[in-house]
Amino acid sequence: MAPGFSKILIVGAGPAGQLLGLLLAKENIDVTILDQADKLDENPRATHYAPPAMRVLNFAGVGDKMREKGFAPGNVAWRKLDGTFIAGMDNESQKDSLERMIALPLDQLGRVLYDHSKKFLSIKYLFNHKVTSIGHNEKTAWVNVEITGSGKETRFEADYIVGCDGANSIIRRSLFGDWEFPGRTWDEQIVATNVYYPFEKFHYSDSNFIIDPVHWHMAAKITKDGMWRVTYGDLPGLTRDELIARQPEKFKTILPGHPDPSGYKLVNISPYKVHQRLAKSLRVGRFLLAADAAHLCNPFGGLGLTGGIVDVGGLYQCLKGIYTKVADESILDIYSDIRRKRYLEMVDTISSANLRRMFTVPPDEVLEKDNFLKLCKQSETDKELAQKMAEGAHALSYDFTQHYKTA
Repeated sequence: MAPGFSKILIVGAGPAGQLLGLLLAKENIDVTILDQADKLDENPRATHYAPPAMRVLNFAGVGDKMREKGFAPGNVAWRKLDGTFIAGMDNESQKDSLERMIALPLDQLGRVLYDHSKKFLSIKYLFNHKVTSIGHNEKTAWVNVEITGSGKETRFEADYIVGCDGANSIIRRSLFGDWEFPGRTWDEQIVATNVYYPFEKFHYSDSNFIIDPVHWHMAAKITKDGMWRVTYGDLPGLTRDELIARQPEKFKTILPGHPDPSGYKLVNISPYKVHQRLAKSLRVGRFLLAADAAHLCNPFGGLGLTGGIVDVGGLYQCLKGIYTKVADESILDIYSDIRRKRYLEMVDTISSANLRRMFTVPPDEVLEKDNFLKLCKQSETDKELAQKMAEGAHALSYDFTQHYKTA
């Protein structure tokens, strides 16, 4: 074997890449993770892991640590700008479930996965390794890598190479081209902030979607110590500096109590555009894609994060099947087809509806016109319906072991 050979090579040491590496390492499948950064990403980014994601994370052995470090949201509400309650759902039916939703900033999950992976000898991390080009044939795949600061380039080979390297994935761009990522970019401008503010004082739920044609936003508690993620829409066409300069006045308008900057602690702020995009295939020969490298969606509802983790759980099942000789390579085409179908039928559809709901229908009319909110309102008193709605999230998952060969 070549010196840089692994059975599986993962590009990207974000939580998706780390989780896949950990799952494979638990099966004693040799895996190497490459990342161009010099350390794990410390950006908090996404936060909410729905039940299908928690099922995978529990299986990986990190669920207990997530529950220890994270926060279990109790309820979600849709409200008017003045805080008036429209409809909501609670997690009462899931309160004793190990698959109950957990909120934990993504960088903290990354550290949990990294620490847990140290228990396994078959996983290796290589930071400061930037992929510059790729190639593959019938027997192997490879990436050429520039090692930061060394002036050297080397080649790594593997049976399969998985792109878990995010929205700007070098693996996806190398396979399909820099601009070939089908889908759309939303016109709406998004600004994400982390802030300490006493929303509980104003009787807010753990997660709140504020419906308003101008000042629509989401406010969700994301840590045990009381930090909240407030993500709001603002005027399109402004520069980053202009958007940041508008934040104090925006908070004064949208936060309950209408505080001045002295009334809250702003931890960080990040304006960005959101996308709904899906790669043409999640498999090209010996190259595979998962999570943000494969698809993107807006953040309202956490389906991008949960969908990416479910991708990883499915891809693990497929690769395990190949290496234990109960599946052939055709299972990887099934992975691509199923995960793309789940994105188109669930992730894209539901996340797009979540975003549009906040600004397209007047708040006084939304309960009458929006079928989903009608169900939420009914579930407030119908516990059987509430249970069904909670369990419905598992439709995002798929059991690839059903395609294993049996004796």
